[in-house]
Amino acid sequence: MVLTAYADADHAGCQDTRRSTSGSAQFLEDKLVRWSSKKQKSIAILTIEAEYIAMFGCCAQILWTKSQLSDYDFAFNKIPLYCDNRSAIALCCNNVQYSQSKHIDIRHHFIREQVENSVVKLYFVTTDY
Repeated sequence: MVLTAYADADHAGCQDTRRSTSGSAQFLEDKLVRWSSKKQKSIAILTIEAEYIAMFGCCAQILWTKSQLSDYDFAFNKIPLYCDNRSAIALCCNNVQYSQSKHIDIRHHFIREQVENSVVKLYFVTTDY
């Protein structure tokens, strides 16, 4: 069985608050098993930040799903997580502090640890729509 996840965000999509919305979907093989669409709690200054926060939320959901499925003897390594922002992926895979990222809340860097521990593997996916 393969568990696959996708994360995306719009940047400042809410016209009233200028908050971004995070979206994610998780598939077990070709079946949707979990999805989320949630307005982010803080205003993202840059697109990379909105995408990074969306990936953080998706990664937390992946860990929960992985935990639940392990009760049924499913084991997953390097769960693929797809995102359409190369800069956000680079930020997750590189411990170098970028000027664009120094203001991002430290709790969102949790995803870096999951990448380093081979829980998730990040992939770029194009946005066609």
